[in-house]
Amino acid sequence: MARDNPISRRTALKLTGAAAATALVAGCSDDDDNGNGDEEEETFEMEPGERIVLYGDTAGWEGEEPSEIDGVQNPTLVLEEGEEYEIGWEEGDGQSHNIEIRDADDQVVDDLATDETNDTEPDDQFLEFEASEEMVDYVCLPHSTAMRGSIEVEAADNGDDENGDDE
Repeated sequence: MARDNPISRRTALKLTGAAAATALVAGCSDDDDNGNGDEEEETFEMEPGERIVLYGDTAGWEGEEPSEIDGVQNPTLVLEEGEEYEIGWEEGDGQSHNIEIRDADDQVVDDLATDETNDTEPDDQFLEFEASEEMVDYVCLPHSTAMRGSIEVEAADNGDDENGDDE
């Protein structure tokens, strides 16, 4: 008896297995953090006055400096309220990028945004700023879904003890 369907059951099973393996490798399994908060995100405390250098890549910001963020994609930065910092990128993948600091409403904070450029080595893509509680993300506008890192601003330690008295 001749087959009407040129794809055998064995071939269909192989294709299904290959598709499942591809999904697993791509991170689509439920075993890993799937964005629902199952896994705690690593944070990086930045020293006041620190210069934070990133690499501009459409897949996400890649940390370069300081050394603790080297190679980390979209590192979560912990800053101290009222302290000065500098953030930006020196090298990129040749695509159009900029850097902005945004609030919870996804609005630019205090005009902290650079112009878009596709230079692989731009010279003016750094922002100097004082950390404030309204800052929640650093973002590349053209690639805002992939190139978005979190900012956590902690209240400054003013030297008071638990009774509110100066030490």
